[in-house]
This record gives sequence, C-alpha cells and structure tokens, in this order.
Amino acid sequence: MDLLIKNGLLVSAGGRSNADIGILEGKIARISDSIPEQECIRVLDATDCIVTPGGVDPHVHLTPPTREEGGWKWVDDFDSGTETALAGGVTSVGNISFPERGESIRTAIDVDGAEASKLARADFFLHPVLLEPNDENLREIPALHAEGHTSIKFFLSFRRFDRQVDSYLKAMRSVGSSGGIALIHCEDAAIMECCCNLLRESGDLSAEHYPHSRPVHAEAVATRRAIAFSETTDCPVYIVHLASGEALRACTEGRARSIKTFVETRPLYLHLTEEKYKEEGGARYAGAPPLRSKEDVFRLWAGLSFGDVDTIATDHAPWMLADKLDSKRDATTLLPGVAELETNMPMLFSSGVLEGKITLEKFVALTSTNAAKLFGLYPRKGSLSIGADADLVVWDPNEVRTIDSMKTKTRCDYSPYEGWLVKGWPRYTVSRGELVAQGSEVMGEPGRGKLILRGPHQSL
Repeated sequence: MDLLIKNGLLVSAGGRSNADIGILEGKIARISDSIPEQECIRVLDATDCIVTPGGVDPHVHLTPPTREEGGWKWVDDFDSGTETALAGGVTSVGNISFPERGESIRTAIDVDGAEASKLARADFFLHPVLLEPNDENLREIPALHAEGHTSIKFFLSFRRFDRQVDSYLKAMRSVGSSGGIALIHCEDAAIMECCCNLLRESGDLSAEHYPHSRPVHAEAVATRRAIAFSETTDCPVYIVHLASGEALRACTEGRARSIKTFVETRPLYLHLTEEKYKEEGGARYAGAPPLRSKEDVFRLWAGLSFGDVDTIATDHAPWMLADKLDSKRDATTLLPGVAELETNMPMLFSSGVLEGKITLEKFVALTSTNAAKLFGLYPRKGSLSIGADADLVVWDPNEVRTIDSMKTKTRCDYSPYEGWLVKGWPRYTVSRGELVAQGSEVMGEPGRGKLILRGPHQSL
C-alpha cells in the first residue's frame, strides 16, 4: 500500500465502523479491521479521529461571470479557491462556468477547463450556464452530456428567462432525456425589480432593507415554477442555495408528487439571520437570496435532519470587504457572495454533529455522497468503498479553532463568521491518495487537480 490510514472510525452515508484503509495508486484498495503497517509506505494515525469521504461542493464560483474589463470579478480563482477547499476538507468542486455574450456553453466549458487544468489543486467539474437557449446551445446539450458534462445551470432571477421561457423548457427536455440535471437559481426577476423600485421610491436603501429587495415570496414563487418545469419536462431540478422555509415547503410538496426535485442550502442560511443586516457594515453578509428569519433557520436545520435538504454547498463567491461596503451601493445593488469553502464543513460538523442536530452519517451525505450521486460522480467520489478515489478526510473532533480571516486561504479579507469558535477540523485531507493538507497547511500544488467527467444523474 502507498498509504495507510489506521485506527480511525470510518463513517459513510450508510453507517460506521472501526477499520483501517489501505490506498494504492490513488484508489481505496483495502478496508480491514487491521492492516499491518509494514505493508505500507506511509501511515497516518487516525486514533480518536473520524474518517469520511472528501467533501464534494457542487456549487462554487472560481471563474468570473464575464472576462470583459470592468465586469464582476470574485477574488478567488481555481488556485486560491481550491487551496481554500482542501484546507476545509473539500476535495472536489463544481464550478459555475459562464459563457461570454455570444459564446456557446461548450466554449464556457473549454475556457474554464483550460484554466482549471493549470491552477486547480483539487478535482473539479463544470456546470455551463445557459444564458441563451438558442439553437446552437440546444444542439450542444446532448453532446456535452455524452462527453461527461451532465448538467446545466440557469437563473430565474434574470429577466431574459421570462423572455425565452419556452426555449428554456426545450433545454430542460434535452437535459432530462440526456440523463442530466438542471441547477436553477430560484428568485423571480419581476418581483425583485418591483420591490427594488418600491425601496427607491421610499428611500429605504440601507443594508437593513436588503431582504425586502429579494423577499421570501420571490424565492418561493420561483421555486414553485422550477418544480412545475420539472414536472412538465421530466428533467431533474436542483434548487441552488435555498434560503426559506416557504421555498422548502414547495420542494417537499413537489417531492410528495414524485417530481424530481433536489435541494441545496448554504452555510449562511444555517448560521445567520436577517438581523445581521442591521449591524454596522451589514452589507458584508449579503447573499442571494438574503439571510432570512430565525424560523427559516430552524426549518432548514429540520430539513437537514429529516432529509428534505439534500446537500450543503457554499456558492463560494467572495469579494473584498471594501467592495462589499462600497458607499455607492444600496439595498438594491449590494454585492452578493461570501467566502465559505474553508469553514463550511467544520462549521456543519461543530454546529450540526457535535450539537446533536444531525448524525455523522447525515453529515457525510450532505457534504459528499448526495452531491456525488446527483451529479454523476458516485461511487468514484463520495464513497468509502474499494475502487473509489482515495479522497478522504481525517477529522479531529476535539480541535478548536477561532475563525480568523487573516489565517484562512481565501484571498478574501474577511469572514462572515469572524471570531467564531469552531470545534472539529480536518487533521489530514487526502486527494486521490495524496496527502494534500495537514492541519492548516495545504501541500497540494496548483495544476494537480483533474477534470472529473461524469456519468448520468443518479437519484437519491
């Protein structure tokens, strides 16, 4: 064996056991009660630790929505973003890849794939954004799916969606028949525009009013539309960054009718509430959708426990604090997005597992296995099984760290959780059999990450 992880508690989505894991040529080669150390080149001691599959974060932004000068530019790229991911136990990321105006979804895949191949430290897969459901892009969907890019993303929050909704439904039919899945940002553009106009008319433009610019009903009605589109086209839908109990209710009702609906939430909506916008500098917490009420937080945690929420993803899209707090911006124009790749899994372990809200098995399902299945990676990823990629995290459940933005790997200069005490951090992170992080030190080099070509969507 090239590597032995010894004396750990192995936890998968289906159960747990005390066993050793032997790794050969980047794959899990042996799982046994006791593997002799002399049979292995390197040994990692996992005594009193928990061993899980590496995290699969299917929703990150490590490339900008436009390459044009003056456009939005998040501060992390595939280099710093995947370094951040490995430090937090995430070994595979799904990047949202935007084409430029007039480019095809294939071009978006080609451009981002080339950049990631040079910079990525962790393995990656790509979701092309369907901005224009024209004939060229509709023709590309089956071919891209056959090549291993089995998803698309689009936004109900863009006005262009309602202008071309019939063509988007054609795209969904193609995705569904090709064995793929559609990621959908669910906020209604018309409602948001109306709400922003009302805020401008009233002069209520401080960050405190940001939730009113993108209200719960804008999210809920768009979520119900997405579910109806799935029912119509037989295309599985993955509702990204769901924030409210009302939107979650729409999803559970759809699932009760056997509609192929899957739900992602993000850390912001589990750990913070809309009261944060009332603080000085409250714009730093802006995401899309906004933070919601304490009741929404409670309902999302219940959704995690009962299986109504399927994945935790970060929507990692960080800005520098000065840009978030730019005085020229108001409640209708705040920049959404924060850095969460390094803190997501430890915070869920600390607040979820150690506080008794979710089990260890549920933790693995939410952070790894479910995403691997939904996006055609399983059992290569998200699995502790013979032949799977040796993507593993050895967790020290007793290590306590204070979140300090000066010590994190992201290029972002602040954390929404600055000063929080978090218990339970990765001691070792292994990617395809290579030790890529130890404690807070990342050893994985830029360019070692590989593009993951995926199979068909698998239901849960």
